[in-house]
Amino acid sequence: MEVRELICIGCPMGCPLKVELVQGQALKVTGNNCGRGEAYAKKEVSHPARIVTSSVKVEGGTQKVVSVKTKEDIPKEKIFDVIKCLKDIKVQAPVHIGDVVVRNAAGTGVDIVATRTVTTGP
Repeated sequence: MEVRELICIGCPMGCPLKVELVQGQALKVTGNNCGRGEAYAKKEVSHPARIVTSSVKVEGGTQKVVSVKTKEDIPKEKIFDVIKCLKDIKVQAPVHIGDVVVRNAAGTGVDIVATRTVTTGP
C-alpha cells in the first residue's frame, strides 16, 4: 500500500489529505473537512488536471494583451502544449470576457477564453 499526502485545493480550508492507494487506485481519503476533498484527492492521484492561465496579444485595443484561461481543467501533462499553442495568438479588439480565443487548445477538447474585456482603442 502507498500513502500520498496532499493539500486540498477544493475550497479555501486547505485540508491536509492522506490518500491510501493500492495499485494506483485510491482506497481511502482522510483529513478532508468537506466532500470536495475526497473528490479532489481521488482525481489528483489518478488523473491530475489544472486550469491554465496566460495572456495573448491584442491588436487595435486599449490594452496590448488580454488575460486568458482554459475554460475547464486540462490534463497536467498537456500544460506546456497549451502554453505553446498560445505563443503566436493575436486577437482583434474588442474582446469580451468569455470570448473563445482558441478552440480545442492543443487537442485537449478545452477552449481558451478571455478573462477580461479589452475595448477598441488607439
